[in-house]
Amino acid sequence: MAERGSAVLTVAEMVAAEQAVFDSGVSVDALMQRAGEGAGQMIWRIGGMTPTLVLCGPGNNGGDGYVIAEFLRRKGVPVTVAALTEPRTDAARHARARFGGEVIGFDEAEPATQVVDCLFGSGLTRPLDGVVWHRFAELVGRARRSFAIDLPSGADADRAIWLNEPLRFDQVLALGAWKYAHLLEPVASDGGALSLIEIGVDTETAKVRRIARPVIGAPDARSHKYRRGLVAVLVGAMPGAALLAVHAAQGAGAGYVKLIGSGDPPPQSPADIVWQRADDAAAVAEALRDPRIGAVVVGPGLGRDDQARSLLETALACPHPLIVDADALHLLPGHFASLKGRGAPVLLTPHQGEFEALAGEAAGEATNKVDRARALARKLDASLLYKGADTVIAAPDGRAVIADRRCSWLSVAGTGDVLAGCIAARLAGHAQPFEAMTEAAWLHDRAARISGPAFSALQLAAALPQALEACLER
Repeated sequence: MAERGSAVLTVAEMVAAEQAVFDSGVSVDALMQRAGEGAGQMIWRIGGMTPTLVLCGPGNNGGDGYVIAEFLRRKGVPVTVAALTEPRTDAARHARARFGGEVIGFDEAEPATQVVDCLFGSGLTRPLDGVVWHRFAELVGRARRSFAIDLPSGADADRAIWLNEPLRFDQVLALGAWKYAHLLEPVASDGGALSLIEIGVDTETAKVRRIARPVIGAPDARSHKYRRGLVAVLVGAMPGAALLAVHAAQGAGAGYVKLIGSGDPPPQSPADIVWQRADDAAAVAEALRDPRIGAVVVGPGLGRDDQARSLLETALACPHPLIVDADALHLLPGHFASLKGRGAPVLLTPHQGEFEALAGEAAGEATNKVDRARALARKLDASLLYKGADTVIAAPDGRAVIADRRCSWLSVAGTGDVLAGCIAARLAGHAQPFEAMTEAAWLHDRAARISGPAFSALQLAAALPQALEACLER
């Protein structure tokens, strides 16, 4: 299983969560004080006595800025507030009245060693005025350290896009819950370090969450190779890719891994991997009738010829949970009806190009990557792991997990085959598709960080046992 990650909310969901706090008797002013002091404490811990410029906008994000400025002032920090306009909400006006320091106009602001962006936060839906944006970007760019409160001004929280030109921040302090732009590209890469400031909103029912470290149990005294999970990997035109999936399945905890393919085993096949010869579709189907199989992988190195199509069709007809990866994803659009008719779950692992092949014209219709993944998972009645620097795992029931800020060294051939094998091992062990994908995504990234720079896919697979060890229940 995986630990329950912290919630990711849309702007509307965050407004509703805050309203529930107000309905419980907490005032807007009190919640603003809570948020601003929490953010101020984090800025104080990081920046200490660094002279600070706080940029305040007209709304409640600006109100947070006045609270932050007062918190820092009371700590003895030299702090100046530059206000874009007068506050336009009661809570922001009250926060400004409580600030005991200097407030200047935004156009009077001079560059400072440390700058705090409280102009607009997560409520922005249109670009900033060009003159304001130019001055804002200059102030942020010339600071030695920059903080954005809730979200960098200029970014759209729900669509996770820049409304103005991209702007790099050192720290983003999210208030209450993550927003999509914190974790999804292209905004996420410009956010620097992320911190979540708890303000007391209830996010228990949120269906979208940020990935957390899995908690995985070691085999108990009654375990044997089949109980730990038998993984079968189908071999196509390029057996090396299938071998990578097999090595990964072994490293991620499977008890038994076998290759199923025609002819003799690949010459590089190690002795601890079982080769089951199956020279035609009927023989493959017979091999897949083994009731002990916990998961089947089809796609790594499969090819896209008639033999590949036959292997995919045979895999779709088998009674076991199925991971469809790589080449098989390009062949899948003609077989969508088979996905809904299966008794066992299907797990799909597309990268961007493969996702577009699956989704067709609908690929660009949704608000952001999470919405696109959830829509396709629902349409196909399949679990989906949509790969990338901001990997998204989606279930047909609407649950989703964002695995953000993936190790950039994973951008090497074969690492997708390793991920497929890792998913298969976790799935064969407990038969929970969404959890298997979430566990595998975390293990995959952890193994990459263990491997260091410039690793191969085989080296990545070899690091999986060490990644797994970090997840074992103590």
